[in-house]
Amino acid sequence: MAAQSKLMEAAINCSCRDYLHPWTSSCVNAAAGIMLTTIPTAFRTYTMVYLFALIVRMRIPTLKDLKRTIEGIFKSTAFLTTNAYGFNLCVCLFRLMLGRFYFSTIAYIPTFVASIISLFIERPERRTPLALYVANVSTESLWKMLEARGIVRSIPNGQVLVLGCSITALLYMYRLGVHQTKVKDATFKALQLLIGKEEQGPIKESPPKRSSQQPLNFSNISAYVQLYQRLRNTKHHSCPHRLGCSSYAVVGGLKPFLGGVGVQVGLKLLLSIPNMIKMKMDWRKQIFNKGNLKLGLALGSYSLLYKMISCGLRHSCGYDSALFAIPAGLLGSIGLLQFPNITISMYVMWKALQLLYNWGHEEGVLPNIPYFNMILYSACTALLFHCAILEPSSMRSSYYKFLMDISGTRLCRFDISPFDAYGLGGQGQRSDVIKRLKIDMSQALPKIPLVV
Repeated sequence: MAAQSKLMEAAINCSCRDYLHPWTSSCVNAAAGIMLTTIPTAFRTYTMVYLFALIVRMRIPTLKDLKRTIEGIFKSTAFLTTNAYGFNLCVCLFRLMLGRFYFSTIAYIPTFVASIISLFIERPERRTPLALYVANVSTESLWKMLEARGIVRSIPNGQVLVLGCSITALLYMYRLGVHQTKVKDATFKALQLLIGKEEQGPIKESPPKRSSQQPLNFSNISAYVQLYQRLRNTKHHSCPHRLGCSSYAVVGGLKPFLGGVGVQVGLKLLLSIPNMIKMKMDWRKQIFNKGNLKLGLALGSYSLLYKMISCGLRHSCGYDSALFAIPAGLLGSIGLLQFPNITISMYVMWKALQLLYNWGHEEGVLPNIPYFNMILYSACTALLFHCAILEPSSMRSSYYKFLMDISGTRLCRFDISPFDAYGLGGQGQRSDVIKRLKIDMSQALPKIPLVV
């Protein structure tokens, strides 16, 4: 007990220099160093983001577009830089004001304050996408933290269940037609590519049609040809599509399959541009690869199952309903087992929650919370910084590497050994992460240390 008490006392009385910037005695120099380190990395990152956004529009940019893009790059660079050096300043400031460290002031509260301040620099229309992105990453980290504590337990293909429920919620709104009036968002355009325009609401009632088909005489070979034609062309009067139900389902599954394969091959080729330039590209391995089929199979089978089940429910019930999107969407999720991806699942979940909230607000069911996107971003970013510093094994590897680049390897140089008194084992976790990610720690100092 006495040893534990001494460890806790060392953690509380630790100075900001010992913890945050052991290479310099000046808090201002430490913040200035991380600012100078972050600027080029942030500028490079957002240049790629904004240029990609221009390319996706698939049109020649105007002078107005180029001006807006340049302004966006500089604003976003300033936002991310402020977030980085603001964290450093806030840690030192809270340590100075309080005279000691508390568990919440090691990373969480300083990051929250720095994030709120930095968001006022960023363009308002960028705040919600930023909040959804960090919410995506932080949800995964929070789950791993809770799992490490034995509070929750992962189930096999749990991410597929989350993704299936999220897409089902979006499809229900799509079939109701709220995306055309109350909740307009680009996400529904992606659903349109997956499911098709025919399934979008609001649902229109169609009068029943009398069947004029004659009974088939199977003693004649032509009857089997007629049976095939009927199976291919038959559709219920409430079905919104023109083709027969079977043709509609098959064609509807084939298009997303080809699109998914094309996306995966395209991304692999894009990432292989350096090898292509060096003439070291293994075309056969990159293009003719079974892994390239996974996304296409997931999208294609989901669309196929969704349309088959929707048409089956219309035939069985005799009418069309937006509620049919729920069983069709959930059962169609079986196809998503071909491509389980936690990142996509978390993003679609948060997007669905956002659109459901917007819908509820438009209907007057849910209240409007001022600056909610800023609060969400700050809370999630603060959780990510807490994970990166005290529980790095709970963080997604790609985001940890991103923070390492932004900080100029400072993240792995913070002396967090005093805070092992809280029982998180952050020092050991960080050593494991450095080895697993093969991070180069051969340099004695971080980038631009401004040593004094």
